[in-house]
Amino acid sequence: MNEPYTIYFAGQLFDHKHLAGNALLASYIDNSSQGRYHCVLPQDLEQRGIGPMGIRDQDLRAVMECDLALFNFDGAEIPVGAVAEYMYAKMLDIPTVILRTDFRGGGDQDAEGDPWNLMVSFYPRTRILHLDGMQWYQEALAEGGDAAEVTSRYQRRIAAEVVELLDEVRSDSPIMEGGRASAESTYRWALRLAAGGLAHLVSGEGSLDDAVRRIVSLKFEKGLLGEC
Repeated sequence: MNEPYTIYFAGQLFDHKHLAGNALLASYIDNSSQGRYHCVLPQDLEQRGIGPMGIRDQDLRAVMECDLALFNFDGAEIPVGAVAEYMYAKMLDIPTVILRTDFRGGGDQDAEGDPWNLMVSFYPRTRILHLDGMQWYQEALAEGGDAAEVTSRYQRRIAAEVVELLDEVRSDSPIMEGGRASAESTYRWALRLAAGGLAHLVSGEGSLDDAVRRIVSLKFEKGLLGEC
């Protein structure tokens, strides 16, 4: 079996509901895709004691190395950390799905637009799944069963929709031009742009050029940045 596509799973992770909800949905996405996708959760990467810059660098490395990304844009105001990671993913031409289960409105767009600031909309290689989380929960609840059964039904339904959009956005042609050399140059630039300790974290004990070449090569092998 081929290696699964890795999905950077971005969302809030500040309380037990966020942490448990992220882990559950990620697991259902992995299972619903029948092994095509594997979610990488920042909450599983971050460690106490590495400091704010270390946490940021660790997350941005995961954004860069993952094949696709899933951004949870819930809340009256979408999390600024998720926005920063989303823009970084777009600079790297990473196919992305945005998921919003929050039924509240928001943002500065019209009724037909996205419920967040317009500056975060209209980017290529992106799909949006906006659903009414409360309604979907009530529908799952109405089918009966205990809390575990209702939760499973609810998460499984969301995961199936996410997987469908991941399959769809993965087929979009890359917008990055110039082939492998250009992609490597762009990825090196993105590391310099972020600064901090990111370049050192990515390169480890080896050279930065070798690390970038490895990341880009894997994406080309999977057809995400063009043909091999």
